[in-house]
Amino acid sequence: MMYAAAWAKARGRKAVLRVFASCGQETFFEGHVHALWTLGGVPRSKVRYDNLKAAVARVLGLSRARVEADRWIAFESHYGIEAFYCRPGVEGAHEKGGVEGQIGYFRRNHFVPVPEVSSLAELNEMVEQWDRQADARRIGSRSRTIAEEFALEQPLLMPLPEEPFETGRLFTPRVDRYGQIPVRTNRYSVPIRLIGKGVRVILHASHLVVYDQNVEVARHERLIAKGAVRLDLDHYLEVLVRKPGAFPGSTALEQARSAGRFTPVHDAWWAQAMKIHGERDGTRALIEVLLLGRNMPHEHVVAGLAAALRAGAMTADAVALEARKATQAETEPTPDARVPGQPSATVTSLHEWRLAHLPPDSRPLPSVAPYDQLLRHRRASGGDHREGEAR
Repeated sequence: MMYAAAWAKARGRKAVLRVFASCGQETFFEGHVHALWTLGGVPRSKVRYDNLKAAVARVLGLSRARVEADRWIAFESHYGIEAFYCRPGVEGAHEKGGVEGQIGYFRRNHFVPVPEVSSLAELNEMVEQWDRQADARRIGSRSRTIAEEFALEQPLLMPLPEEPFETGRLFTPRVDRYGQIPVRTNRYSVPIRLIGKGVRVILHASHLVVYDQNVEVARHERLIAKGAVRLDLDHYLEVLVRKPGAFPGSTALEQARSAGRFTPVHDAWWAQAMKIHGERDGTRALIEVLLLGRNMPHEHVVAGLAAALRAGAMTADAVALEARKATQAETEPTPDARVPGQPSATVTSLHEWRLAHLPPDSRPLPSVAPYDQLLRHRRASGGDHREGEAR
């Protein structure tokens, strides 16, 4: 499903478009916020709306009177928007033709055929670029471009409020025994330490964030299909390290592979570790490697796995060391760095690495001279004693 939120100016025809994966009220709000910040202000005159459910709770007959949704009233008050609702049915079709015509123009020129992208963020970057290109267009016989027309209108906009409006929708589910929470018709994983606790969830148009008190504990891409489950492998590692036999067939592992977080390098290192340490201990070693991702960037852990695999070092300590070396190489490149494409296949021991990174010792070498004085004193005392015994 795809939803484009457009904001069209009556005179200059300046439009801001955004693509979302859902059509809820949070999407309606996020589209507004994006458009207002892109335009740089809020219109002083009335803004036309269709009778969509995100804004209108009930249409009162054929008049323009509406019972507005509670959160929409709060949003209007926050930004100072004055809504003007079109008449329902055929009678109001001509009142919203500008916006629908703009979306139709955009769809025909940029979404036929539908562009192939890897993510929604990439698609929206393309949409923003097309919006900028459209600013140079002239409509009909007008002497000014869309950008020039909007430059005359922009100073008339009201300033944006200093505080942002929370566009997401709040939920307070309880974590079940599987470490999952229900949000709408779908389920999402959280760290297993939260089992049985209540958490706070902010649902946005494209993602959701889970908080324990005021601390963020999970973030997921929003699921659109009903009855779906999204699991984060990292949330279950504490259990899996105690029960490594459950790791190979887990749904969390399958989803991590599909998302590209569990790479072929992980699989190759895992297979070699099981050959050397056995299936149970090799799997546990891999889970210990995955735990490194909580304190190291993912790409550095993968680089550490690759280096350890080339050197035949199938331990989590070796991977951690190589991952640290990858981090240091990125942050502090050395002049004698190796040529790209020719990585070293040696792994430094953890003991040698620690010794090499100790600070220089400027203390003087120890001396045993004071002890030599004690020895001389002892010899002298001992000689006197023996002489007294001879007498």
